Amino acid sequence: MSTNDLKNGMTLEIEGALFSVVEFQHVKPGKGGAFVRSKIKNVKTGAVLERTWRADEKVEQAILEKKDMQYLYRNGSQYVFMDSNSYDQIEVDATRLGDSVSFITEGMNLQLVIYQDDVVSVELPASVELVVTESEPGVQGDRVSGARKPATLETGITIQVPLFVNQGDRIKVDTRSAEYITRA
Repeated sequence: MSTNDLKNGMTLEIEGALFSVVEFQHVKPGKGGAFVRSKIKNVKTGAVLERTWRADEKVEQAILEKKDMQYLYRNGSQYVFMDSNSYDQIEVDATRLGDSVSFITEGMNLQLVIYQDDVVSVELPASVELVVTESEPGVQGDRVSGARKPATLETGITIQVPLFVNQGDRIKVDTRSAEYITRA
């Protein structure tokens, strides 16, 4: 495809790596040829690069497939998912899933992003409900407005929660910022 056809959110394959277009701008200076200035984000590492192309230069668009999958269980460093339609099971290495493993629980339905039969990433919902497995009780009389304490959740992640949250409570957690939202 041509660089003139770039849109935000498109995925490109550049030098064997996948990049998502964050933003782009067509520039036509008074002298010289037009060009396209863009910011692209590496899908695997998250690194953002600035790249400039000549107008109408050819780039390779990567077609990503999103599949609805259910997380079944963990097998060592492998996470086992089942296709919701065909019931096929696939194993995905924990390194492919990145930080999202902190929010995945058994039986959860997710969307896996796949490129050429290779899992690139997982799309999490905006928030998830998790059980607090370990938390110190709030100290009586210590009711400072906005006071927080650490709590360990069922997936192993530790986040800051208000003092009234106790062990065994179900809470909602924002998957983008790993912050407490509310009790569930």
